[in-house]
Amino acid sequence: MTIYDTELILTRAVTITGTRSTGHRSLAEYATLFADYLRPFADRAHFYIGGARGIDSLTLLWIAGNTAADITVVVPGTVDQQPAEARQAIARARDRIKEIVELQAPELGSSAYHARNRWMVDRSSMTIGFPKGDDSASGTWQTLNYTADQGKPRLIVPV
Repeated sequence: MTIYDTELILTRAVTITGTRSTGHRSLAEYATLFADYLRPFADRAHFYIGGARGIDSLTLLWIAGNTAADITVVVPGTVDQQPAEARQAIARARDRIKEIVELQAPELGSSAYHARNRWMVDRSSMTIGFPKGDDSASGTWQTLNYTADQGKPRLIVPV
């Protein structure tokens, strides 16, 4: 039994996925969405969050500031390769992050991000997704569909 198996039994491991395009809503609106849809899962939870800009950075900061949940940030390459917004969010929440996983992908293309998302889902018992639109080619929808293919629940919160 690995640490991840134990975690699935003792806590609720949750992958967060979502759009990188978040400028169409205010920070207050996102805070309300996160309070409504993340807080109910936060007790005894461990959140897996990608280290990108947009929903990843916003949920990281909200969870770090509003819950006692464990947080793992997962990046396809290294943290230094992430956009400035994401690196700043990780730095701000560093004292609340339990683990940073750098998957060391040789190239940061779509396949590296999809591999990161599958890595998180494989270690989670459910996924909460914040998609913008319904483009099935988006990383958010691919992650949500992968979650469903694994027979795991998913909560979809359109933004």
